[in-house]
Amino acid sequence: MNYTGELIKREKELGRPVRVGLAGAGQMGSGLAAQIGRIPGMSLVACADIDIKRAENALSLAGVEVIKSNSEAAESIQNGNGGVVDNASALAELPVDIVFEATGVPWVGAEVANACIDAKKHILMLNVETDVTIGMYFANKARENGVVYSVANGDEPVACKELYDFSTDLGFEVVCVGKGKNNPLDQTANPDSCLEKATKKKMNPKMLASFEDGSKTMIEMAALANAINLPPDKAGMNGPVSEVSDLNKILIPQEDGGVLSSSGRVDYAFGPAPGVFAIVKSENSTVIEEMEYLSMGEGPYYTFYRPYHLASIEAPRSIGMAIINQEPGLQPTTWIAEVVGHAKKDLSKGEIVDGIGGFNSYGVTYPVSEAENLVPLGLLEGAEVVNDIKQGDPITFNDVNLPENLINNLRKLQDNS
Repeated sequence: MNYTGELIKREKELGRPVRVGLAGAGQMGSGLAAQIGRIPGMSLVACADIDIKRAENALSLAGVEVIKSNSEAAESIQNGNGGVVDNASALAELPVDIVFEATGVPWVGAEVANACIDAKKHILMLNVETDVTIGMYFANKARENGVVYSVANGDEPVACKELYDFSTDLGFEVVCVGKGKNNPLDQTANPDSCLEKATKKKMNPKMLASFEDGSKTMIEMAALANAINLPPDKAGMNGPVSEVSDLNKILIPQEDGGVLSSSGRVDYAFGPAPGVFAIVKSENSTVIEEMEYLSMGEGPYYTFYRPYHLASIEAPRSIGMAIINQEPGLQPTTWIAEVVGHAKKDLSKGEIVDGIGGFNSYGVTYPVSEAENLVPLGLLEGAEVVNDIKQGDPITFNDVNLPENLINNLRKLQDNS
């Protein structure tokens, strides 16, 4: 669907574009801001960041010229200008229609999403870390409040789901859906070890560490699993090395020469990055003949491959989906995958666990059936270690005292619902 035409029509009817708020003005947020500024029918009018100057810069990238901060932000927005705040949850109190959460910090994402849904504002998560921790709670709460909660377009989970939807709409058996990974896997990667590469790439070293230690891939595939009800094959998934041309020979069931224990799984592969893929199957002789004619191979396994995902540049499409269709691009429909925290190094009693991409924990995606008593990665920031934990071991609820905060409280509600 072309949402731009509908958003322009909406602007003419209401006399204003969709007012967009943004939490987090880092790399993802800044890219999103610059792109929104080029799309008719929507306007980035509010930004929150602990660094007010960075928030102001994001609005400037979106073409906003007059910007007021904190207590003057709401009036400035009502007057057709922009506003910035240093408290991300305060975005819910501003006159915006929809908010992007792009901080990448689970507990911040929880506070922003909760406040926005309470204020009956749509919330779009570039913060997949929050979604794999308490996304089911927010999906249900958003429906009850008549708003949309969704993982934003652009990241691999939504791009994967689009291929999954395409495949199922055509009647294929979906064997495996996943993404390519281009960073080498180093489960000891931390901000110090990634500093030089991150500086060259103009990235936050903590973010790069979350890519290299595997946490980001685990998070993205767990979000996908919980949205389409296809589990990971095993803890950590398979992650084979593969060219695109070989995906339909490798990510298939073991009985046919592949690595999967069964059909219907999420997984990833080293090699086909930055693309996403769906491996599908047909045993119908007419379909097989037609697919071969269409240069899709001999079958019965086929690869549907999208060679890119556009991250924050693609994210604005989520606005049209939420505002025009009142639909999420991706949200949990079940809870079959859990991203569990593992010790990145030996952890001693009394240590405090840092956040994702930090020095002492990384994530591994598990089937939920294998994750009993294991702590979700998104709950660990600020936890106190109460038992020594060996490097590489999963962190159990017996090993840490979790902090009393909103995300931990909401997770209890999700688990008990």
